[in-house]
Amino acid sequence: MSRVRGAIELMRPGNAIAAAGLTFIGAFVAAGLTEPVATVAAALATGVATGGGNAINDYFDREIDAINRPERPIPRGAVSPRAALVFSSTLFVIAVGLTLLLPPLAVVIAVVNLAALVAYTELFKGLPGVGNALVAYLTGSTFLYGGAAVGGDLGTVSVLFALAAGATMAREIVKDVEDIEGDRAERLRTLPIVLGERPALGIAALCIGGAVVVSPVPYVRGTFGATYLLVLAPTVIGLLTGTYRSFGDPATGQAWLKASMFLAAVAFVVGRATIVL
Repeated sequence: MSRVRGAIELMRPGNAIAAAGLTFIGAFVAAGLTEPVATVAAALATGVATGGGNAINDYFDREIDAINRPERPIPRGAVSPRAALVFSSTLFVIAVGLTLLLPPLAVVIAVVNLAALVAYTELFKGLPGVGNALVAYLTGSTFLYGGAAVGGDLGTVSVLFALAAGATMAREIVKDVEDIEGDRAERLRTLPIVLGERPALGIAALCIGGAVVVSPVPYVRGTFGATYLLVLAPTVIGLLTGTYRSFGDPATGQAWLKASMFLAAVAFVVGRATIVL
């Protein structure tokens, strides 16, 4: 049972379910509920692939986690590194099988994302800003993948992609500030280590500024009505608050940024729902 529990922990089920939810939202924003089978298949594929990505990330990060997060399954001995690698590969195979049921554009996005996941954990994670940008793309692309899965209009979904990518980029930088001690021990070259903490946080603030600027675009284009702006307001407040808090308390700041990204998704759902209704 401890091994099963450890395997489940490797997936970070909360993150996997959240990623599946983002794909569902992307599909809903793009086409409503017109393609339920494709929507469910895409959401399941995203959740499983995210679990696989988290597991392989723990495999490659096992030495860093021994310093930063010794309670993780591999450092504490609940799962062996080999078992984590096999488990991750199995999840990826399942995700690919589900994706093959979807339109070609969704398949292309999935293949690119799978390659990006492996490249991130193996090649880019320790490069200043590159790993952060890759994670930001992967998070935002869950919306694009959902939209492509149902063959819907990707215009508004692209705005959601940009907003989520900007917020995630900022949050990843703030997390690097939070983890700077362990990253220094492993001689990683993250933005806070290379540029310094405050300049890195300044870049995070610029990313949030860009996300805030693009957020009203669906209303400006006439795609969503005033209700969207009303629901979007807490997102903007949360993003700005998280940015401010990051300079004094990175852990609290990144929590605000993560919550704000999900609030943005809610705003898009409400915007789309008002059209459907």
